[in-house]
Amino acid sequence: VQLQASGGGLVQAGGSLRLSCAASGRTFSDYVAGWFRQAPGKEREFVGGISRRGGRVDYADSVKGRFTISRENAKNTAYLQMNSLKPEDTAAYYCAAGNIVWGGYDRSARYDYWGQGTQVTVSS
Repeated sequence: VQLQASGGGLVQAGGSLRLSCAASGRTFSDYVAGWFRQAPGKEREFVGGISRRGGRVDYADSVKGRFTISRENAKNTAYLQMNSLKPEDTAAYYCAAGNIVWGGYDRSARYDYWGQGTQVTVSS
């Protein structure tokens, strides 16, 4: 699966952005879709993940209530809607696809394919 993340940019604190992750090459609905982020000097961290058909969505505590993950398998695309953005949300955001059949979505090692990342910068 090839993944292409897009939609990043510069936004003021309190604003919103929607990231997209377009998949190609294999059947996207065969995979759990995850979002991770990495700020300069920090480790990559889990943002959220969505099951193959969208019935289960997990979020990191730091984004619960502000971010929403969804997917449209007919369009081979996953989305990350980010509201009430904070300066600490500034990072490169990555989408990933994994053949995860049990357990949590929060470990990056469980994902097989990664997009190139899109930068989100939140100004105070």
